[in-house]
Amino acid sequence: MVQTPMISCPLKQTGEVDWIQPLKSHIRSVYGEDPERYNEECATLNRLRQDMRGASKDSAAGRDLLYRYYGQLELLDLRFPVDENHIKISFTWFDAFTHKPTSQFSLAYEKASIIFNISAVLACHAAIQNRADDMGLKTAYHSFQASAGMFNYINENFLHAPSIDLSRETVKTLISIMLAQGQEVFIERQIEEKKRPNLVAKLASQAAFLYAQAVEGITASNVSEVVFERVWMLVTQYKSSYMASLSQYYQAITDAEANSHGSAIARLMKAETLAKDASRVATSFPSSIPPTSNLPSDTVSILTDQIKRHISNVQEKLGSFVKDNDFIYHQSVPSEAALSVIPKAPAAKAIPVSELYAGQDIHRVIGQDIFQRIVPMAVTESASLYDEEKAKLIRAEAEKVETANDEMAASLDYLKLPGSLDVLKGGMDQETAVDESFQGWCEELAGHESFGKAFEHLQSDKTAISAMLNNCTKQLDMEETQCERMRVKHDPNWTQQPSSRLNSTLRSDIRSYRGAMEEANNSDVQLLTTSRQYESDFDEMRSAGETDEADVLYQRAMIKAGGSRGKGKSTMSPGGEGNLLDEDYGEGGTSVMDQIAKIEDLLKKLNLIKRDRVEVLKDLKEKVHNDDISNVLILNKKSIANHENKLFEAELEKFRSHQNRLLQTIHKQHALLKELTKAYGDLLQDKRVRSEQSKYESFTRQRNSVLSRYKKVYQSFNDLIGGLQRAQNFYTEMKDTVESLNKNVETFVHNRRDEGAQLLEQIERAKASNADGQADRERERLQQLMDRMTINPTPPARSKSSASRPPALSRPSQNDILYSYNGSMFSGPPPNSPPYNMVSSAAHYSSPAVPSPTPGFSGYPPNGIHQDPTRAAYPAGYDPMQYPYQPRSPPANQMYPPNAVYGYPQQLPPGFVPPPPPPGPPPGPQGYGYAQMPGRPSGGAPPGQGDPWAGLSAWK
Repeated sequence: MVQTPMISCPLKQTGEVDWIQPLKSHIRSVYGEDPERYNEECATLNRLRQDMRGASKDSAAGRDLLYRYYGQLELLDLRFPVDENHIKISFTWFDAFTHKPTSQFSLAYEKASIIFNISAVLACHAAIQNRADDMGLKTAYHSFQASAGMFNYINENFLHAPSIDLSRETVKTLISIMLAQGQEVFIERQIEEKKRPNLVAKLASQAAFLYAQAVEGITASNVSEVVFERVWMLVTQYKSSYMASLSQYYQAITDAEANSHGSAIARLMKAETLAKDASRVATSFPSSIPPTSNLPSDTVSILTDQIKRHISNVQEKLGSFVKDNDFIYHQSVPSEAALSVIPKAPAAKAIPVSELYAGQDIHRVIGQDIFQRIVPMAVTESASLYDEEKAKLIRAEAEKVETANDEMAASLDYLKLPGSLDVLKGGMDQETAVDESFQGWCEELAGHESFGKAFEHLQSDKTAISAMLNNCTKQLDMEETQCERMRVKHDPNWTQQPSSRLNSTLRSDIRSYRGAMEEANNSDVQLLTTSRQYESDFDEMRSAGETDEADVLYQRAMIKAGGSRGKGKSTMSPGGEGNLLDEDYGEGGTSVMDQIAKIEDLLKKLNLIKRDRVEVLKDLKEKVHNDDISNVLILNKKSIANHENKLFEAELEKFRSHQNRLLQTIHKQHALLKELTKAYGDLLQDKRVRSEQSKYESFTRQRNSVLSRYKKVYQSFNDLIGGLQRAQNFYTEMKDTVESLNKNVETFVHNRRDEGAQLLEQIERAKASNADGQADRERERLQQLMDRMTINPTPPARSKSSASRPPALSRPSQNDILYSYNGSMFSGPPPNSPPYNMVSSAAHYSSPAVPSPTPGFSGYPPNGIHQDPTRAAYPAGYDPMQYPYQPRSPPANQMYPPNAVYGYPQQLPPGFVPPPPPPGPPPGPQGYGYAQMPGRPSGGAPPGQGDPWAGLSAWK
């Protein structure tokens, strides 16, 4: 049987395009990578386009080559924006019908042209199939539908067609032609297999409708410009009429079978009319078919023969029906307009692009993603969001597993399983072994000396510190007493400041250090009490650890706690008279052995479930870790915009099986725990078990009591070690601090004595000068009286003795004895008495010395021994101890009396210059600041860089 010729679409042609340089430039500028690393990828894409240009138009290989290039373009579009604003590549394609060239920089134009060619190749491949063969007919039927699907994809996704062949009208016409031809192929198979006439009539009605649409499309397209070949118009007109006639023919047969002979005759008459119309179209074909129409040269003869046979069949059937109706049925023949419309039954539909390779590995056709090493930033961000979703899933499942494991452990611990089963089976001897924790405690105490020496060392440090503090207080008291005695004797000439105003900071430090020592002593008493309380326990554990007899001590402690149990007396001991497993009290119920075996079996199942659950979770974590959907995200980059969650949910479904397995293990565990609790409860209610269970519980309490007691001893041991170490560090630092304080006190007392000695010497000189001046004034007064009494007064002649006397000295004022902070001890107007030996400023700073704690105090050399070569010896009459006097000190909360500047009254004579403050920060409301000592009241300001007592805080 000669098959009807089919229409196939011509392919679009294109020129050469260079992909390499534009892609390399984009990789360098946007992705910041070396484009030379992608030489092979760029060359592969370029070669793929060259191969696409020579693809065969009538083979599956040509179709696959075009689709491979198209797939790579889709992947390329996800990474490289090819358009006139980014990667500018000019794509030139020639119209498939008018052959006019069109150029654009859009990658969408390139993809639309490729899809058009894929549709054309599919149509060509279907048209050349041998439909007499079963495989050929199936291939043709599928290819026509696939071609229609590809054309439909162009209309749905590519707007504003730049050429006529890609316009919506042209593509719509091609879709109708492909679907009509696919319907025709299906009808051929139904007629060949002699299917029901009613079905064939409906299928032919749909084919006639599709061909009529194609005729309308071709007519409309060819109005302004000839797009389709004339023979295409003739073929579609012919097949539209032929299929309509065929539909009426088979519907007439259906009506005749339904005893509607009049309608059948009317339909055959209409079928004859339509067939004659098709015959007229067939005779109007040109003598030769143009090669560009893609139709075979014998198209005219094939169509003419086909329509002749059909007309003959229609006329033959019409004569038979008319004869039968005239002689038998006598039914009226309705008019053509009165005939009902034949329903349509579509058998061909456009196959979507996604189903083009249904049942095949699409990745094998497209190949590996050429630029898979380049991942866009948007895809990376989406992959990060997916990783967060995976992490949430893992955390949720891990939490479920952990909760299930905890529930299982808590239930077994509450039931005291499996330990209590060992008791019932004679496992008490194992429980009497020494505990590992207890043995470790003894080993840690081994070799450690007693704490007696440590406490003796602390006591010696405390004694030394207390002695230094007492010495400091004694020196300050003696100095203050001496100063006040001299003030009483030489008042008002004794102008030295009261010591109580200057040593308040030192006394405050002494009080603070004493308070810290008292608190430290209280801590020492607590440590000593703890040491004495646990001394015997320390010795026992130390001895046990040294001699490796921790088990002996443990057994002795258990005996002392009442935990001793003779093996011969216990029914659980295998060495005794027997255990519960060997005894039967004659009860008719289940034996103890069977009950224990059942419980052990349940425990084994629980452990297996737990292990399986852990393995499933581990496998889930591994699969989640290895799950990478970067390629999926790249492929769906455009379709999942703002819909990532739906994609993530779909991808996470692949782990649903693991989640279900974990959930099943949890349900099984609950059921087994419930069964285990019931079985163990029944076992404990057995009177053969209750007595031994109570004994075991008593033994467990005794063991816990022993371990609790020695754990407390061990913790006390560690606390003692830490406390003694902290105490030793404290006393070491306190000793250094108090030594520094002692040196400062010695310096203070020494400088005060130097100052007093010089003041006393000045007072004695002033007294001598005053006596000489009074004698001179008396002589001068007598001389004036004598002059007034003489008749001829003459200038008195100065005696030799008076000429040689020094001028009278006035009593030194307070300004004459002020202290100076430079090298000399005093400043202000020099006294009239001969100057005494004083050190200069340069001499005072010639060697490094510790800064003086108060104004005018000289420092002491680095070796700590005060040596002052300029120090004047005390006068012979200066003995402060001869004048008993109680010091008058201001209140404890007041350093200086009111209205005073550094100890001086506000009512001072003109020119008074107060001494400079001591080095370091200015004094605050509470005196000079010191570092906070342990136990010392807070409130002092921190010492400055030049604080004379900075040594007090050096230990902190």
